Amino acid sequence: MNNLQDEVIAFLSRPSSYGTSNQPVERIETHGSVIFLHADRAYKLKRAVAFAELDFLSLQNRKNACQAELLLNRRTAPTLYLSLCSINRQANGQLALNGCGQAVDWLVVMRRFAQDRLFDRMAVEGHLTEPIIEQLGAEIARFHASAQITPAFGRTKNLHEEIEKNHREMSRYPSILDIATVTAIAHSSRTQLQSLSAGLEARRRAGLVRRCHGDMRLANICLLDGQPTLFDGIEFSERLACIDVLYDLAFVLMDLQHHGLNRLGARLLSSYINHCVWEEDCKPLAFFLSLRAATRCFSLASAALRHADPAKRYEKKEKAVQLMHQALNYLHGENPLLSHLALIETSSYT
Repeated sequence: MNNLQDEVIAFLSRPSSYGTSNQPVERIETHGSVIFLHADRAYKLKRAVAFAELDFLSLQNRKNACQAELLLNRRTAPTLYLSLCSINRQANGQLALNGCGQAVDWLVVMRRFAQDRLFDRMAVEGHLTEPIIEQLGAEIARFHASAQITPAFGRTKNLHEEIEKNHREMSRYPSILDIATVTAIAHSSRTQLQSLSAGLEARRRAGLVRRCHGDMRLANICLLDGQPTLFDGIEFSERLACIDVLYDLAFVLMDLQHHGLNRLGARLLSSYINHCVWEEDCKPLAFFLSLRAATRCFSLASAALRHADPAKRYEKKEKAVQLMHQALNYLHGENPLLSHLALIETSSYT
């Protein structure tokens, strides 16, 4: 973070910066953004940081990322993503939203929604229902059907890179993750990728690698105006977002299972298949689910070591370990979601 952005964050943290309203400003911080919640709006600022997959260090890069976020996320949430907003240095030296002076940073302006409408919260609180999940399946199928086909991505080598990245990252946390299990995940993943490679290439040639959401976790889905709504899709990396549609879907399926919601996961998959405009055989699903579980595993392991709160640190460690075993179980054919799916399909014919 640079000194200028520290000034911007302080400015956005003051209620007076938004006009006459004295309503408090709430902040949500992630590794790449700071979101300021005020009145009925959310203002998303890209942090001046760079990681392996993103570079927000320059003002132009942050503006470009904000523009891309608006464009891409309006595919699924047109009423949520409202506008691009500049932060300007006025003649008197003060900062202003959409002011007249030089732009010093940029924001994505969104509608604010209640945080208890996030699907990860709803999952924990038992508020996700089968009708909501079936609606979500239909919405994801609609989104995938209209998404841009991107045949330059989604090749076997890209998936091999994901396997190796997961192995490398998971191996960094031997105090949390069992290295023998981590190695077994990598070995089984390589074996499965080899056996699936021809089918995956056929899917790519058939147009099933598309500009997807890329980060379709429960935390990035909300109930907006009574409708399941995907938001916060990846805008900063084509490599992460231009993927097989089933790999995109796998993240939310894995997340539902991680929350112990196998039946809802099966309902989601069933709804998605029923609304697909192509014949979806789901052959690479277990492989994709394992990749997603492994990726989430090392993210939580990393977060556990950074967390100052011992209780939160323990919680994240436990979740990381669970996801490690979940990743291996998928590769060994242990997937309760499929047995629930079979029951759903059987009941639909009786």
